[in-house]
Amino acid sequence: MKTKRHEMILQIIEQDDVCTQEILQERLKQAGFDVTQATVSRDIKNLNLIKISLKGGSYRYAQKQDDIVQKKTMKFKSVFYEAVISVDNAQNIVAVKCHVGMGNAACAAIDMMNLGDVVGTIAGDDTIFILLKTTEKAIQFVEKLNQMLGR
Repeated sequence: MKTKRHEMILQIIEQDDVCTQEILQERLKQAGFDVTQATVSRDIKNLNLIKISLKGGSYRYAQKQDDIVQKKTMKFKSVFYEAVISVDNAQNIVAVKCHVGMGNAACAAIDMMNLGDVVGTIAGDDTIFILLKTTEKAIQFVEKLNQMLGR
């Protein structure tokens, strides 16, 4: 129940400018969650919500950007972990072998994780090529990817 309520809170604050706990409590009740103000307050704390300023001087609840980035990064790492078979380099090009049909998803995950030193990526059905600036950077990148994969 708590997880579903937290998901609903995140959905509510994403869709509407919710500026008080009372408004959030009312929206939750409209969505079928009969909660007290104390519960709403705990949920706000558990979700690490912050208040951000809006034009006109009012405020609204929002997620911290680093929390959003961290959640997305975890999703991309999960996709990457499930898709990748092996990682190796040839000079400054890193080749990533994936399960059939997973190359594009794994490549998108690499792009979204902003791992640094990447000049560009290209993906096929089951292979990704990643261009790095130097051979040394490619070797370090292979090590980083293998660490992510637990190898």
